[in-house]
Amino acid sequence: MTVNLLGLSGSVARPSRTTALIRAILDAVAARTGIFGTLIELVDDAPHLFTALTRKQLSGRAAQVIHAVETADMLVVGTPVYRASYTGALKHLFDLVNHEAFPGKKVILAATGGTPLHGLVTEHQLRPLFGFLNAQTLPTTIYAIEDDFADYRLVNPKTIDRIGRAADEAAAQLNLRKTLAAPWRAATG
Repeated sequence: MTVNLLGLSGSVARPSRTTALIRAILDAVAARTGIFGTLIELVDDAPHLFTALTRKQLSGRAAQVIHAVETADMLVVGTPVYRASYTGALKHLFDLVNHEAFPGKKVILAATGGTPLHGLVTEHQLRPLFGFLNAQTLPTTIYAIEDDFADYRLVNPKTIDRIGRAADEAAAQLNLRKTLAAPWRAATG
């Protein structure tokens, strides 16, 4: 059974601590499951997405990005905190997706910010977004501040441990999915 793991960085800057955080989470999940995710960076794809104001206007790369998000089995979604919330580019992307693609989809939530004061953005902004979409957000979220990085590489052991905890939760969900799918494949095989 193929599992589609997708990382989504809501950052519209390069280099990006958010993108580094998403890559670290994808690497941690891969280390536990052997499932290597792909990464979409809105710094590259937001200009394509903004050519469509409605779903009917999607074409080209914008349509590919939306399709990738909708068909992923598990998402790792991260954003820099911007005005106490997620970026407008990330909001626009989720305005374009078909909400019917999300019930039961597993999501790891992550964010970066300049200070610890925005640490609850994952709980007060991102979790409600995915609750609206009926996705299943994993319990552990990751929030990292500038001091957690050196040259856009995570160095804070507590943040790295938190990534490991989220990756363990992801691995358990992916293993559960494989276990539940096995009897069905055998019965229909």
